[in-house]
Amino acid sequence: MRILENIISDRGSKYAVSGAPCRSEAEARAHVVGLKADKKFAKATHHSWGLICAEGAIKSDDGEAGAGMVIVRMLERAGLNGHVVVVTRWYGGKHLGGDRFRHVQEAVRLYLAAL
Repeated sequence: MRILENIISDRGSKYAVSGAPCRSEAEARAHVVGLKADKKFAKATHHSWGLICAEGAIKSDDGEAGAGMVIVRMLERAGLNGHVVVVTRWYGGKHLGGDRFRHVQEAVRLYLAAL
């Protein structure tokens, strides 16, 4: 799994993005479990992810309403199938409102650029 840490910081919230080749929802969930095995990632507030595979478009917001769909749409635009992308957020104590969607987009953009 490729991990880009400390890529965005806003009002105390910090973001990381990670991803790996993936063929199914079960495999995607296993990647998130593996990510959470790291103590730092286990303490994160949200692990939103998206995947496009043979099962179709699959997403998880993990409490960050709408974030999974943002990731899926970006994967669709990039034509990236069979690859899970996870955006991790450590909540900093202040609500970000709509800025959180811009941060998810930027995180995915940085990940896709690093491929």
